[in-house]
Amino acid sequence: MMFDYSIAHWVTFLTAAVLLNLSPGPDMAFILAQTAKRGVQSGFSAMFGIWTGAFIHVIFAALGLSAILATSAVAFTAVKWIGAAYLIWLGIQALRSKGTNLSVNGQVSPKGLKKIFQQGVLVAVLNPKVAIFFLAFLPQFTEVGAGPVSAQLFLHGSLIIVVAAFVEPPLVIVGGKLTGYLNNNTHISRWMDRGLGVLFVWLGIKLATSDRI
Repeated sequence: MMFDYSIAHWVTFLTAAVLLNLSPGPDMAFILAQTAKRGVQSGFSAMFGIWTGAFIHVIFAALGLSAILATSAVAFTAVKWIGAAYLIWLGIQALRSKGTNLSVNGQVSPKGLKKIFQQGVLVAVLNPKVAIFFLAFLPQFTEVGAGPVSAQLFLHGSLIIVVAAFVEPPLVIVGGKLTGYLNNNTHISRWMDRGLGVLFVWLGIKLATSDRI
């Protein structure tokens, strides 16, 4: 029967999915930083961008394309360096900030929200560790007789994003409470950007020096 799993299977998977979504990393850092800096709207735009990038990885895993990154040192290194360069570039942009933001009269412009969304997609997509993780994590929850392996991978990968929809929005809403303090204080805003810049440069260097394992 298609997608016929036990209760124990779902308890194990959903527990792992919650812990995964709570774990720190470039994705969560980007979402919370955008929230604190520019408000809940920006936080949700960043979040939707990250989810879109994650969903692309789910599709890659289901189609077997992530296996290329796992088995090809050249492919992994290429994506890794592109991702690391992008994170470092984001960090340098933040370090150069003078405390300004993308908002107008307290509201982020549609153009600004689109830019944040696009950045979120790239932050997720250009992290090969995510692709390798999905490739290593999702197959553990495939079962004989529960349907095509690709369909099972797609189901469980999509459900990780569904779980994120319950975990991350409350974090964005709570983080948004910091925005009021930052919007009206350019000095604090500038140091917030510098802190964010250091974080992303560090994450970029960490990704650049990482192995596939």
